[in-house]
Amino acid sequence: MATRWNLLQNIKDKGLAGNARGIILTLIGLLVLGTIGMAPRLWRERQLRASVKAVDTSIPLVAVGFPTRAPRITEVVLPGSIQAVQETAIYARVDGYLKRRLVNIGDQVQNGQVLAEVDTPELDQQLYQARATLAQATSALQQARATLQHNETQLEYNITNLDRWRTMKERDLVAQQDLDDRQVLVKSGQADVDAARANVAAAEANVTANKANVERLINLQSFQKVRAPFSGVITVRNVDNGALISAGSSANNQPLFRMAQTDSLRIFVNVPQTFMVSMQPGLAAEIAVREFPRRTFAAQVAGVSGALDPTSRTLLTEVHMRNEGNLLRPGVYADVKFHLTRSDPPFIIPASALIIRSASPQVAIVGKDHKLRFQVVHLGRDYGSTVEVLEGLSDRDQLLLAPSDDLQEGEAVRIVTPSAGAKPARS
Repeated sequence: MATRWNLLQNIKDKGLAGNARGIILTLIGLLVLGTIGMAPRLWRERQLRASVKAVDTSIPLVAVGFPTRAPRITEVVLPGSIQAVQETAIYARVDGYLKRRLVNIGDQVQNGQVLAEVDTPELDQQLYQARATLAQATSALQQARATLQHNETQLEYNITNLDRWRTMKERDLVAQQDLDDRQVLVKSGQADVDAARANVAAAEANVTANKANVERLINLQSFQKVRAPFSGVITVRNVDNGALISAGSSANNQPLFRMAQTDSLRIFVNVPQTFMVSMQPGLAAEIAVREFPRRTFAAQVAGVSGALDPTSRTLLTEVHMRNEGNLLRPGVYADVKFHLTRSDPPFIIPASALIIRSASPQVAIVGKDHKLRFQVVHLGRDYGSTVEVLEGLSDRDQLLLAPSDDLQEGEAVRIVTPSAGAKPARS
């Protein structure tokens, strides 16, 4: 019985082992079949991922930013050269020799002050001769007036005598011939009176002309003393005592002195067209001079030109200032600072965003569809790292901060995300 039980147990164990082996083989077959079926699908998925990655890699990755408004109140510093409000060259009005020089360069003089005296012997002689000629003309006038008086008296006598002879002729006491002779005397006397009157008029005109000549020479003689036309400082002196002086301001004739009024100064600056509207008379300004680094001088706009320079597109502006203490000198270089308020400030963008080609300056704008659009812009002031844009942009435009030369119109781009290290935020 034990032997039979053992035999039956062995047969049972062998059957169970065979069944387990079959199940394992079946599972292995199913796994192989599943692997063979999934392999093409995995390969296709891998290919698709590779294609997507290749497309993403081919689209340029760009950094963008937004334009910002410039401040409403801006400082504009422009170069200029300080000049005197009044500056003139002083020439002699008479010929002669310099008798005395009374001032030197750097001297402060007052209006009407004598600067030099000129010796004019020839002018003195001309005046003496003119006075003598005037005396002759005056004497001739007196003679002409005396002749006129004599002729008028003779004419009156002849007229009275003619009336007597007419009365006698009416009584037949004299002949007609005698009456005719008296009439001829009256007509002759009238002609003599008319001639004498003409001589008197000519003599009077001659006297007037000689008086004018004498007055002219006297006025010229007053220019023997060279006087300052206004209060100021002597900046140039070209003569010394004994120098030959020639009248006039010809090209070959040097001025005796140059002088300038330095208590008030002016500066001419060329203001860019961008600030043309803000530049008005009375606008305050500050003057900075390198020799006075810790000090500024108050000034204001005195006038502006009525037109812009067509070459530089700038507005010529005149600025006046008081020279307190005479610290500044004409000819000094200075910086003129204006504080200007603009009703419509321009946009400011990085200079790297500009695309400079043969045409007008442009910028690259990324649209909502992530495609590029090139926009022409009109530029204002250049600050170096940034530049003003007067026309062509809005505050919603996304600009390429550093566009490359190979970008094309309508090309798709990818915007840098914060995870990539660049955030396109407003500055």
